[in-house]
Amino acid sequence: MAASGTFGYGHEYARLIDIERLGAIVSKGTTLRPRLGNPQPRIAETPAGMLNAIGLENIGIEAVIQEKAPIWVRWKVPVVVNIAGETVDEYATIATMLEGVDGVAGIEVNISCPNVAEGGMAFGIRSDTAAQVTAAVKASTSLPVIVKLTPNVTDIVSIAEAVAASGADAVSLINTLVGMTIDITTRRPFLGNISGGLSGPAIRPIALRMVYEVAKAVDIPVIGVGGITSTSDALQFLMAGASAVQVGTAIFVNPQTPLEIIDGLRQFMEREGAKDITELIGAAL
Repeated sequence: MAASGTFGYGHEYARLIDIERLGAIVSKGTTLRPRLGNPQPRIAETPAGMLNAIGLENIGIEAVIQEKAPIWVRWKVPVVVNIAGETVDEYATIATMLEGVDGVAGIEVNISCPNVAEGGMAFGIRSDTAAQVTAAVKASTSLPVIVKLTPNVTDIVSIAEAVAASGADAVSLINTLVGMTIDITTRRPFLGNISGGLSGPAIRPIALRMVYEVAKAVDIPVIGVGGITSTSDALQFLMAGASAVQVGTAIFVNPQTPLEIIDGLRQFMEREGAKDITELIGAAL
């Protein structure tokens, strides 16, 4: 799967890669109303990763339904819409608006964005609020609901258990870790938002550990995301219990990365004599 925030609405990459070979595409974060995002600069390169503070810049749910869904309906690859709100009611409203929209295969509930002043990660750092958002979205749609979890918590397992108990069909983890960098020339924080979300290979061991712990605790599918750049990385997440993986930051470096991983998984299975990918899922648990 192509991870939210790294693949636009999918059509931006359609001339670069065969998007129909992907397992799914997760759209960029979508809010009730259009957002301009945070002040520049919004991105900084870090050792083995990057910081971003985009701030959920997007065209809003109405434009997504009117302009993007008609494109998605022509594709075979499923498109999951990542949604974010400032209140529980906003999450429910967006989910309601997506109900019955051709071209939309599911919803990923973003309760983990660290780069907005209201909503986002604020809902994902407590079990009760994470559960409230999940329940409200599930009550508003018949679409499959994936809840994307934040790693910026003390105990991600308890939050995963809470959203699972509230009806989530799957969880995806992890979103970015909060970090910052300072411009030593200006002696000020480099990012316009001061802090940003760290992604890329630097966070992979943390993501892998959290997927391992959550997969042992919940009965719903776990989708692994966080610093995956190769077939070997993807295999580690599958063996840690993930039923699927998302590729994010690596796409900025090489848009072909998800397809190379798909090919690599097939080659690994042939070499190992595995007849089905499920033989690998949870092998390390």
